[in-house]
Amino acid sequence: MHQTAPPHVLSRRSFDQLLGGGGSPATVDVLRASERSWRLLVVRALLDAAATAPTGPLPPLDEGWRLLSRAWSAAAREVERLLSYPAVGMWSAHTLRRLRGTTDHDAPLWAETGHLHALAASAAIRAGLEFRTDVPVRCGWAVLPALGAMRVPGGPDWTVAEVSARDGDVLIAGRRLGGPGWHAPAELRADGCRLLLDDIDPYRALRTPGVPEPLDSAAQWQELFGSAWEILHATDPEAARALADGLVSVVPRPRSERFRPHSASSGDAFGTAVASVPDDGEQFASTLVHEFQHNKLSAFMHLFTLYEDPGARLYYAPWRDDPRPLGGLLQGVYAFFGVTAFWRRRDHPLGRFEYALWRAQTAHALHTISRSDGLTDLGRRLLAELAGRLEPWLAEPVDAGTRAAADLAIADHRATWRAYHLRPEPGAVRTLAAAWPHQARSVAQRHEPTLVAGRPVRGFDTRSVLLRWLLADPAGFDRLRDDPGVTVSGARHEDIDLVTGRTAEALRACHARIVRGEGDPETWVGLALAARAEGDPAGEGLLAHPELAAALHTELDGRADPLELGRALASGASSATTTVA
Repeated sequence: MHQTAPPHVLSRRSFDQLLGGGGSPATVDVLRASERSWRLLVVRALLDAAATAPTGPLPPLDEGWRLLSRAWSAAAREVERLLSYPAVGMWSAHTLRRLRGTTDHDAPLWAETGHLHALAASAAIRAGLEFRTDVPVRCGWAVLPALGAMRVPGGPDWTVAEVSARDGDVLIAGRRLGGPGWHAPAELRADGCRLLLDDIDPYRALRTPGVPEPLDSAAQWQELFGSAWEILHATDPEAARALADGLVSVVPRPRSERFRPHSASSGDAFGTAVASVPDDGEQFASTLVHEFQHNKLSAFMHLFTLYEDPGARLYYAPWRDDPRPLGGLLQGVYAFFGVTAFWRRRDHPLGRFEYALWRAQTAHALHTISRSDGLTDLGRRLLAELAGRLEPWLAEPVDAGTRAAADLAIADHRATWRAYHLRPEPGAVRTLAAAWPHQARSVAQRHEPTLVAGRPVRGFDTRSVLLRWLLADPAGFDRLRDDPGVTVSGARHEDIDLVTGRTAEALRACHARIVRGEGDPETWVGLALAARAEGDPAGEGLLAHPELAAALHTELDGRADPLELGRALASGASSATTTVA
């Protein structure tokens, strides 16, 4: 483990592939090698930082490092695979932050640093060594990374257990590995791809450490993965092979609402994706593409600098409900470029909707971010490469109904984001109210709102989710009409009217709600969407300035009709403000 590694070199071909959002299997192999070096650097930094940290009831960390080195000498390839395991990256990065005081957690520090002994034990078992050591026990579980976990009943939340191996017999807290109380993660297998379904590692979840949550069965995940892999391989065989080479594990999370999957990844954990139970194989395939794009860009950014920004400036991200810093928006652009490419090849109503939606939203974000002065020359080049590939897709035909559905979803999300996160300058609102309605145009043109931490009452994707129901499952959509909020959290009857083209009914319902004093942002945007569909110029004014219309309506104590407000603001409408320093 003390060899000097050669420098990492990306060929011109690989470099260009990554800048364009792609990456062949050979390119991914280079990223994996570079991440191996990054991982070793972080682990080394952790050990240096922990040199004087208390070890509690565990042996000194030097003993763990010596056992890990012995294992590497005996079976270097196996230990290299273990060190590259994504959760090992999360552990080392999280624990290093704790040692440096930049994050905190309720786990005792000795248990976090002492996870090194569990890593060393797992490596030694893989190498077939005879050894004895102690490992942390977290809430009744002794975890051996990428290998499994032993249930250790009774005792306090934080204690230790002995792990030993002799004559091929491995004992953990006196119980045999593979016997009662032992849980090993399942493998998801397909022809050409194998992923570990990690439901046990305490550092698997990417945000904060947790406890093992063994699944009762992996059969559902295996079925979904088989379907997803068939779709990925049929859609783009080379991209599928690259994904198979790069991804190592999937962290399962509980099922969420239909058409509202949750997933995540981290630059500290190359090779993994956290994912809720997918609706079907196609959604799973899209999720894996999305998160693998994040994996690739994070590894690329460990080699090259794409932006230099302190994070003070926040941006509108078309796929998030919250404002995002430059780095977050850059990651989103890269990921959704991949998602757009995936849906471009899926020729059915839902697939065409997703394609129309994400090509437009990705293009919008690319335009926004390209104006940032925080990008490096290489960052600007990456965005130019993505934009050059995306631009021809924007001209590809999509049927009128699908385009209209995507346009509704786009306008809805952008306006709702404004309504929640932008606040007009109070003086401008008072000035406009005092001279209402004569100066609406000039005030709207000078309108410079500020960013606030909005508190949405529902997801900004609520109407988009209803559109997905309508496109993918018309019969299911009909069943949810009577009480939409039971099936789609936050959905209302006027949302049903909007997505089914009953816009006059939606307009009346939203208007009545505002007049009654119940005009939340969703209602103001719903009124705007319905008015636009009905040909009322109020729609454009309200979509451009929902935050100003709502504030002015409040300032006037409801004396101005909501639609009159929209019509007056329409002539002063300008493009949405998407960044606030």
